[in-house]
Amino acid sequence: MDQTGPPKRSRMRQFFRLSLRFWRGETRLRAWGLTVIVLAFVAAQLATAVAVNTWNRLFFDALEKRDIGAVWGIVAWLPVLVAASALSLSALVITRMLLQTRWREYLTRRLAGWWIADQRYYRLGFIAREQTAPEYRIADDVRLAIEPLVEFAIGLISAIVTAATFAAILWHVAGSARFTLAGTEIVVPSYMALAAILYAAVASTAAYVAGRPLVARIAAKNEMEARFRAEMTRLRENAESIALIRGDTDERASVGEGYGRVVAAWLRVIRQQGVVALVLNTNGALFPVVPLLLIAPKYLSGEVTLGAVMQVIAAFSAVQAALIWFVDNVVRLAEWFASVSRVDELAEELEALDIGVIMEGETRIAFGESEDGAIHIENLSLAHSNGRAVITDASVTIRVGEKVLIVGESGTGKSTLIRALAGLWPWGSGSIRVPRGKTIAFVPQKPYLPIGTLRVVLLYPQADMPVPDEAIMTAMKRCGLAYLARRLDEADKWDRTLSGGERQRVAFVRLLLQRPDIIIMDEATSALDEDSQNSLLGLLDAELAHATVVSVGHRTGLEDFHDRKITLEKRLAGAHMSSRRLGKSLWRLFRSRRADNEDEAV
Repeated sequence: MDQTGPPKRSRMRQFFRLSLRFWRGETRLRAWGLTVIVLAFVAAQLATAVAVNTWNRLFFDALEKRDIGAVWGIVAWLPVLVAASALSLSALVITRMLLQTRWREYLTRRLAGWWIADQRYYRLGFIAREQTAPEYRIADDVRLAIEPLVEFAIGLISAIVTAATFAAILWHVAGSARFTLAGTEIVVPSYMALAAILYAAVASTAAYVAGRPLVARIAAKNEMEARFRAEMTRLRENAESIALIRGDTDERASVGEGYGRVVAAWLRVIRQQGVVALVLNTNGALFPVVPLLLIAPKYLSGEVTLGAVMQVIAAFSAVQAALIWFVDNVVRLAEWFASVSRVDELAEELEALDIGVIMEGETRIAFGESEDGAIHIENLSLAHSNGRAVITDASVTIRVGEKVLIVGESGTGKSTLIRALAGLWPWGSGSIRVPRGKTIAFVPQKPYLPIGTLRVVLLYPQADMPVPDEAIMTAMKRCGLAYLARRLDEADKWDRTLSGGERQRVAFVRLLLQRPDIIIMDEATSALDEDSQNSLLGLLDAELAHATVVSVGHRTGLEDFHDRKITLEKRLAGAHMSSRRLGKSLWRLFRSRRADNEDEAV
C-alpha cells in the first residue's frame, strides 16, 4: 500500500504565487512603473558609490604627493558627490516605500476580500485550527511579509551589481599576487577579488548553519504571541460572564500559562540568536582587517600608491558587504519567513474552506430559487465539518406569509438549520430553494451593532436608506425604544451601551423600517421578559403580516405567534423533522384585532 501522503506545501512558493499577481492584472502598470523607478534609483545610487570610490583614490594620491592644488581641486567635487548620493538615496527610499505600500495594499485587499466574501469569515471558524486569528495575519503578517521583501529584493539586486562592479575595480587596481613556494614563483591573478569571494563564502555558510534553526523558532514564537493575544481578546469579550462567576483566579492562571509559553518560545529564539550573534560579531571584527593585511605587502613594496590602497580597501569592503548580504540579513530573513508562513497558512485554510469538508459522496447543499414564493427544503441532510450528521432527510415547504416555529432539544440542529437557510452552512446534501427577488432578513440572538450614530445602527445594513425621522421614531416607540429617540444622531459605542434586550429591540426596529419579505430568527427574543416578547412578536401580525417568518425558539408562549411548529427530534443518525399546524390562540386574535382598530383610528 502506498503510504506517501500529499506533497508538503511550499509556503514560500505559494506565497509568491499569491503575491506576485500584483505585477499582473489591473495593477500591473502601477507595479511595473514603481519597479522600474526603484531600479533606476538603485543604479543611480551604485553610480554615486563608484564615483565616491574613485574620488577616494584621487584624494589620497594627491595627499601622498602633497599636491595642495590637486587636493583642493578634488575636494571641490565633494559637494556634488554628496548631493548626488543624498538625492539618489532619498529618492530610492521614497519609491521603495511607495512600492511597499502599494504591494501591501494589493495583497491586503485580496486576502481581506477573500476572507470576507461569501461569509468565509464566519465559516472559517468551523474548519480552522484553534485561534487562527485571520485579522492579525491580514493586518500584521501581510505587512511583515511584504515590507522586508521589497528591502530584501533591492538589497540583493544592489549586492549582486555592487559585487560585480567593485570586483572589477579590485581586479584592475590590486592586480595579481606573486610569491615563491619551494623555489617556484606562483602568480594568483586578481587575488583580492578571489579573497573577497572566498571570505564571503565562508562567512555566509557559517551564518546559514547558525541561522537555519532560527526560522522554525521565530515561527513558533509568533504563533505563541498570536495565541496569547487571542486569549486576552477572549477574556475581554467575555469579561461580564467571567466577572459574574468570579472566574478571576482561573483566568489569571490561564493567562499566566499562555504567557509562559510565549516566554519559553522567546528563550529558544534568544539562545539561537546568541549563536547567530557570535558569527556576526566575529565577521564584524575581521571585516576591516582582512583587506589591510592582503594589500599591505604590495604597498610596502611600492607596487601600489596610498590612494590605490584606500580604493582597494573601500572596494573590498563593498564586495564583502555585497557578498555577505545573507549574513547581515539572516535574522530578518528568519522573521520574514515566519510571517510568510502565517500568511500562507491563512490562504491554505481559505482554500480548504472553498474545497469544503463535506459529506460522503462529495455532495453539497444545492441552493436555488423558487417560482411560487415559498421556501422549499427538500431531502436536506446537514452535517458538521467532520462529517457527523446533524439533521437527516428533512423536507418541508413554508408558504408565503406563513409563520413557522422550529423547536427541539439542545443539539438537534435548530441553529444549524437557520445557518443553512442563510447559506452559511455548506456541509450537507439536498436542496434549499428560496423565493426569487425577495428580501430576506436574519435576526440572530445577539444582533450586530455597527460603529456610528444610533440612526446608522437602526438602519443597518441599509444605512443610506432614506427614512423620515418620524418613521424611525414611530418604529422605536412600537419596539419600546422611544426613550432613545433624542439620541438618534448621537454616536456612541452602542454595542457596549445597549443591553441584550435593547439589542433585540433594535433588531425589531430594523424589521419595521426595512419590511423584508422573509424573516429568519434565531432565539430573537431570548433576552426579553415575557411581556416584551409578546409585544414584539405581536408586530409580526400587526405590521409584518405579509412576511414569511421562520423562527427558532424554546420559550413558552411562542406558539401563540406562529401558524405551524416544526419539531426536531434527536436520533443517532441525525435529527428527524416533523411538522404540525397551530391554531390561532385567543391572545393572537385579540392582538390582530387590536392592531386593525389602531390602523383604522389612524
